[in-house]
Amino acid sequence: MKLYRFLSEEDTSAFCHKVTEALNKGWALHGSPTQTWDHAAGVMRCGQAVTKEVEGTYTPDVKLGEQ
Repeated sequence: MKLYRFLSEEDTSAFCHKVTEALNKGWALHGSPTQTWDHAAGVMRCGQAVTKEVEGTYTPDVKLGEQ
């Protein structure tokens, strides 16, 4: 099955570490990264979609972060 996740974080090194960790767990970048201004928090936020092929059949109970 193919899994999809959208990673997001404040525009700090924490975002890069989150994406790097996913890549090292076998996830692949999907599309371009995004940035937006979070008015409520007063910070820039980054986002990146990632995908991964794994064994099994998808159900909503799949814990994507554990894959």
